[in-house]
Amino acid sequence: MSARPRRLPPETFQLPVTKMRDGYYSDAYFTFTRELLEWDDHHPDVVMQVFQRERSVLGGIDEALAILRLCSGRKQGGKWVPGWDRLTVRALYDGDEVEPWEPVLEIEGPYTLFCHLETVYLGVLARRTLVSRNVRDVVAAANGKPILYFPARFDHWHVQTGDGWAAHIAGAIGVSTDAQASWWGGKGMGTVPHALIAAYGGDTVAAARRFADRFAKDANITVLVDFENDSVRTACEVAEALGPDLWGVRLDTSGTMVDRSLWHQMGRFPPTGVVPELVWNVRRELDARGFGGVKIVVSGGFNAARISQFEAAGVPVDAYGVGSSLLRGSNDFTADIVRVDGRPCAKEGRSELPSGRLQPVVWETSEETA
Repeated sequence: MSARPRRLPPETFQLPVTKMRDGYYSDAYFTFTRELLEWDDHHPDVVMQVFQRERSVLGGIDEALAILRLCSGRKQGGKWVPGWDRLTVRALYDGDEVEPWEPVLEIEGPYTLFCHLETVYLGVLARRTLVSRNVRDVVAAANGKPILYFPARFDHWHVQTGDGWAAHIAGAIGVSTDAQASWWGGKGMGTVPHALIAAYGGDTVAAARRFADRFAKDANITVLVDFENDSVRTACEVAEALGPDLWGVRLDTSGTMVDRSLWHQMGRFPPTGVVPELVWNVRRELDARGFGGVKIVVSGGFNAARISQFEAAGVPVDAYGVGSSLLRGSNDFTADIVRVDGRPCAKEGRSELPSGRLQPVVWETSEETA
């Protein structure tokens, strides 16, 4: 039997605990529910089950558990009385593959202790699971080639940390910001960007050389080579200038542009953006000039379907940079009360769902849950 995965400790998430306890981030009907039940001194013991409707990859469960651990409870005499010790909680693990309707989380205990948290833990699960599912899809499509997670610029900065973790557990090799890598102690990685090339007057070689002078000892140097829309020439110039300091070149031609190397090949394929023919042109010329060890990274509009097409065609790509497509779609979760005071009680069409995979929630040390 494999060892149980280690859960991230609750303090990892730096939750706004007071506001969550107050219901600041909760749908008002849940805070009204809590207020009414407490006013009526009615504290039913319930079983709540959480599920979704896709074949997916679970993300955000440790974050959801942290919300329950730190924010369940009630106010008495103006003071907060924690409620976690009165709850029985079972859950799956981040990175688990889950089936439609399979319970991923089960909470048992007095409903008034956690009814105000449903909005926030369901939202966390929906967001992180969406990212994990999308990343797992592109990882599978890439046939073992590295996936670089590059969507930070397409969304609010505040989601980076948890999304980075969701990408990591689903198999992304690299992320672009320190925030995305912080929960496992990593660092953001990146390539020589267009803006730096512009800062050196549009001279990709000059920018790449200075970048390598500063960072070659600390990182694999990868250079964007489409600034002048002549990726074959630029890739070879950069390889010549950097020699062994160059790890790879990155092709990122805009979807509205046709790279110069394709101008005389057009007629039998859509030529815009990063197309297989462009990758082959770069690969052949690098190899012909003795730079067979230089890797090729592609980016710009890649998703699981497009990666699958490149892989099926045997296009010589070494790594894929994927951005906004990893944030698209939805993976919503639902929470249902299925038992009240020991008796089955669920809305029509729902019932308690059996699960042999849910595990009691524990953390490694008592300090981590203090």
